[in-house]
Amino acid sequence: MHAVNRLFQYRKSISTTEYKSRGQRLIRCELCQLAKENCVCQLKISLRSNVGFLLLMYDTEVLKPSNTGKLIADLIPETFAFLWSRTTVDEALIALINDEKWQPYIVFPAEYAKENQQVFNQKIDTQSKKKPLFIVLDGSWREAKKIFRKSPYLSGLPLLSINPQTFIHQDYLPKYQLRSSEKINQLCTAEVAAQVLAVAGELENARILDSWFDVYSYQYQKSVCQTNKGDPQAQQRYESLVQEYNN
Repeated sequence: MHAVNRLFQYRKSISTTEYKSRGQRLIRCELCQLAKENCVCQLKISLRSNVGFLLLMYDTEVLKPSNTGKLIADLIPETFAFLWSRTTVDEALIALINDEKWQPYIVFPAEYAKENQQVFNQKIDTQSKKKPLFIVLDGSWREAKKIFRKSPYLSGLPLLSINPQTFIHQDYLPKYQLRSSEKINQLCTAEVAAQVLAVAGELENARILDSWFDVYSYQYQKSVCQTNKGDPQAQQRYESLVQEYNN
């Protein structure tokens, strides 16, 4: 179990009511949250990476089977996950942000940067002795904006702004079809992380995570939808990338 799996178990344990999602009658894998017959857990690999991710998750977001934050933790070993609260702050979260090992960056659009907040667009300092720690605000777009505005401990950190049509390949467009987005250029959490990896110079890892998202998306829709809009060749492409990675 990784950080998101553990946070899922914790959030589930403190729930007073059952969280009802689409496909609630499915018998799901406890880890990947897909229908058991569509489980992809055996396909996960641990990537070699010099970066970390911190998922700051909005309340019930971790309970949603469609959440893609877990896909980051599936592949990137140093992935951390915390529930966000406006009124209380986990001391472990603050300790992680302040850890001398890490250089934190908030992943968020530049247009929301606060006065005097340092903004990076297409490049970060990868020569620093500190490892990049990318803070991803995981929730709906409305919820992510609330986290950004109402978390004073984030306000002094540099911001990394992602252009969704720049990094993995020139014609990249959001592929997330598990939930609707307010804007066409809004990426899901896993897509954001793939773009971030590319900015950090880990292009191979970016492509594998992007492909892993395709595998998950296809199997998720196969589990809950009457029509599957995903790519039936996704797993074959992913396995090819993993084979190249291991050679």
